[in-house]
Amino acid sequence: MDEFYFYTKGLTVGYHGVPQIKNIEICLKRGEILTLIGPNGAGKTTILKSIIRQLKPIAGSAVLDGTGLSEFGGRELSQKMSVVLTDRVRTERMTCADVVATGRYPYTGRFGVLSAKDRAMVREAMDQIHISELAECDFNRISDGQKQRVMLARAVCQEPEIMILDEPTSFLDMKYKLEFLSVLQEMSRSRGLSVIMSLHELDLAGRISDKIACVRGDRIDRFGTPEEIFASGYIAQLYRMTTGSYEERTGNLELPRVSGTPEVFVMAGNGSGTAVYRRLQRAGIPFATGILWENDLDYPVARALAGEIVSVRPFARIDPAAKARARKLMDSCSQVICTLDFRQSGDFASDFEELYHYAKDHGKIR
Repeated sequence: MDEFYFYTKGLTVGYHGVPQIKNIEICLKRGEILTLIGPNGAGKTTILKSIIRQLKPIAGSAVLDGTGLSEFGGRELSQKMSVVLTDRVRTERMTCADVVATGRYPYTGRFGVLSAKDRAMVREAMDQIHISELAECDFNRISDGQKQRVMLARAVCQEPEIMILDEPTSFLDMKYKLEFLSVLQEMSRSRGLSVIMSLHELDLAGRISDKIACVRGDRIDRFGTPEEIFASGYIAQLYRMTTGSYEERTGNLELPRVSGTPEVFVMAGNGSGTAVYRRLQRAGIPFATGILWENDLDYPVARALAGEIVSVRPFARIDPAAKARARKLMDSCSQVICTLDFRQSGDFASDFEELYHYAKDHGKIR
């Protein structure tokens, strides 16, 4: 394990001596990002709190840069590790800049006096997280999302080698989620920052993580790269999904398809049908769709929401049987909706035009 910057050996964590997750074996190299995923209450926060020594492990150990975490002094560990948890921070008459500045305390003297370098680091961290305009605001009077960004800036200001974050994107809107994760990614590449965090947003976890650990039951059920974790059907098992579907390749989370005989046939392709599929699902209207290649942009959502899909293998020709099935479905539906731009269909444009005119001649297109 010498090649890893951080790893655990037989780590067992829980509360009051009762194990919750046993024999945790996770590892990451310097500059890698590791994300914990799993259902609410699975124990992700318990693992993080045990790593940062807020909870005492029941068994096993965690090793950072060749040294057991239990061997570090408080100041020494603070110079290597910064932490952002979801716990509410209580402050009294502190500006946001004051809160960020507490990230420099591991480097100050006994009286906590900030040097010119420390103050420059505070400004730089606030610039990185785009909160410079909040510098003089009372921390207790800003929104939860703003508080989260201030705490993230505090962690960056600490200049850690490894950062531990529990749901760091909670309360952040889409703009700030992407901005913050981009900062993490840039720091991991340029400074060799290692990151261990928990996330609920699976699409973000799949995009930013070098490694993913899946917490399920009393164990780490899987550990590997996003490509290894987001394999067909596994995420639905991990979260015990009984309603709707999750498409690992695209990150699409879809509500349940509407049951019943299709009432509408959607001619779609090249991603043009997805919005219509979801609109029909919201309206409670069962539908069929086609003809789609199985690698088409519309296919994953169609597979989740359509009552029937007329499809052909990737790059295959549209055979007579597929066209016949599409016509039969058109006949049984009260309406045909065409979202397809035939000009984007290349050599197959005539096949789709033929189906379109069939539907129009039979009064199906309104």
